[in-house]
Amino acid sequence: MSQTKALKVRATLFCILVGIVLAMVAVVTDHWAVLSPEVKNHNATCEAAHFGLWRICTKRIVMTDSTDKTCGPITLPGEKNCSYFRHFNPGETSEIFEVTTQKEYSISAAAIAVFSLGFIIMGTTCALLSFRKKRDYLLRPASMFYAFAGLCIFVSVEVTRQSVKRMIDSEHTVWIEYYYSWSFACACSAFVLLFLGGLALLLLSLPRMPQNPWESCMDAEPEH
Repeated sequence: MSQTKALKVRATLFCILVGIVLAMVAVVTDHWAVLSPEVKNHNATCEAAHFGLWRICTKRIVMTDSTDKTCGPITLPGEKNCSYFRHFNPGETSEIFEVTTQKEYSISAAAIAVFSLGFIIMGTTCALLSFRKKRDYLLRPASMFYAFAGLCIFVSVEVTRQSVKRMIDSEHTVWIEYYYSWSFACACSAFVLLFLGGLALLLLSLPRMPQNPWESCMDAEPEH
C-alpha cells in the first residue's frame, strides 16, 4: 500500500472510530427521546420522561410558567426516578413504560443495536489484524462490518422513531409533545460515519484498477 493510500485509510479509520464512540454513547445512554404531558393546572407538579434503549427516567417538575402547556423542559430541577424496562429486568417496576411505550419496538431496537456492536467488534478485530500482520486484504471485511453496523444503527433509530410516533398518536397515553435528544443525535451521527466510512474504506482497500487497455489487474501492487 502506497504512503498516500495508507494516509487516506488512517483518516477513514479515524472517522470510523468517532462513529464507534458515538454508537457506544447512544446505546448506553437514555436520552433518545423526551416526552411531555399536557399541563392543565399551573404551579403544580407534572411528570416528564426521557428514555433510551434499556430504561426510562421520569422527573417531577414544578411548573411556574402560565403560558407553557407542556411539562418541561426536562433540564429543570426535580425528583428523578429511573428504572430499566420490565422486559429487560422483571424485578424492576416500570409501570410508565407498560402504559406509554411499545414493548415490541423497544426489544427490536435494543436487539438491533446489540447486533451493531457485534459488527463493530468484528470490524475492529479485522482492522487491527490488518495493521499488526501487514495484511491489507483484511480491511475489506472490516469495511463491510462497519457498513453493516451503520445500517443496524439506522434501523434501530427508525424503530425508535416509530415507537415514539405511536406513543404520541395513541389514545392511551398522556404524552402530547416530544422531541429527540442528544442520544438520538449520537446514533444518527454514528450511522453516517460508520456507513460512509465503511464504504470509503472498502473502496480504498480494493486493488488498483487497470489504467491502460494493455494493463491487467495482475500488474497492480502486490498485497501483503
